[in-house]
Amino acid sequence: MRPDELARAAKGAAQGLAHESTEKKNRVLSALERLLMERKASLIAENEKDLRKAEEEQMPSALVDRLRIDDKVLNEMVASLGDVIRLADPVGEIVKLWHRPNGLLVGRMRIPIGVICIIYESRPNVTVDAFSLCFKSGNGAILKGGKEAAHSNKALFGLIREALVQEGMRADVVQLVDTGDRAYLYELLKMTDFVDLVIPRGGEALIRSVVEHSRVPVLKHYKGVCAIYVDESADTTQALDVCLNAKVQKPATCNAVETLLVHRTKAPEFLPRMVELLRHKGVIVRGCEKVRSLIPDVEPASEQDWHEEYLDLILSVKIVENMDEAIGHIGRYGSEHTDAIITTDYNNAWRFLREVNSSLVLVNASTRLNDGYQLGLGAEMGISTTKLHAFGPMGLEELTVTKFIAFGEGQLRA
Repeated sequence: MRPDELARAAKGAAQGLAHESTEKKNRVLSALERLLMERKASLIAENEKDLRKAEEEQMPSALVDRLRIDDKVLNEMVASLGDVIRLADPVGEIVKLWHRPNGLLVGRMRIPIGVICIIYESRPNVTVDAFSLCFKSGNGAILKGGKEAAHSNKALFGLIREALVQEGMRADVVQLVDTGDRAYLYELLKMTDFVDLVIPRGGEALIRSVVEHSRVPVLKHYKGVCAIYVDESADTTQALDVCLNAKVQKPATCNAVETLLVHRTKAPEFLPRMVELLRHKGVIVRGCEKVRSLIPDVEPASEQDWHEEYLDLILSVKIVENMDEAIGHIGRYGSEHTDAIITTDYNNAWRFLREVNSSLVLVNASTRLNDGYQLGLGAEMGISTTKLHAFGPMGLEELTVTKFIAFGEGQLRA
């Protein structure tokens, strides 16, 4: 199917979906839940084809891990669908009403965006997450996964369409771009008559390429340069646990911590224990000169390290004089993605929340929690660091816009 045919089909189906009942949409998602469990063996078999190819091409182990569909991942996909089913349908919600002096009642109503093109790498579970969120919020979806997950994505797409057909819905409301031809994708990104929004999920190179070639608006984040500041008042045990989780629980994700900032009075007590724990988990630690004077065998950190999104078991560490320096460092080197403070000082906690303008700012919690599922949004479409329209994890509400409505009694403009 040509790009224009694919986009036109999605647009036509999306126009009908925008007015479907919540009950019918939920039935489709429930059917998909059942199919995922019933076809578990075949899904894992298709995923094995992608895993074998990834290993043959010697992909990094962290990326292979993101590609894998096992029992845990499959159960998470089913759980995510269940969460989306239970969430309130945002379409048609009146979010605000107010009266004008002339008696006009003005309001805002949530409506779908239209057709959303999602471009993503590695993780095949995004196929299900993206569809479920687009579908429940009344949007058509064009899915473009990475070639490394081609077999997995095609199998999941087939189950999605089967669920739609089972419940009497138009299958065209979701489309899969199953070619690796970049020219095909670039042509699709120019179709402003049919595609309303593009959401790329992946590395910086992918996102910059999409932005460069798209005429359709793009929601994006280029990097996840996430930092944790360990305040002088921090509970040491809590700080050790949170920082270790933020780095090693899943290092190849955009919300893994990349920079650790430690108050100078806290460093002698905290840092030797922290570095020992990190090294036990295979983390390479790079530190500023003050860190290296405290722990001499730490690798030296360069200026480039403070800008780096490693997506790996590497962590940059800096000792700072005070909170001013910590916030200044985040402002200069951070990416407005996710940042956290570990503190028992109430005033410091609130100052950090006010002055650090990232999409999620946490107090005494791991940066890995910046995730739609973890924050109660059900699944998520990704984490936007674009401040126009959506900022942070994009759940159902973020996949709608509001239109103005008004109720009158014959009012005229003078």
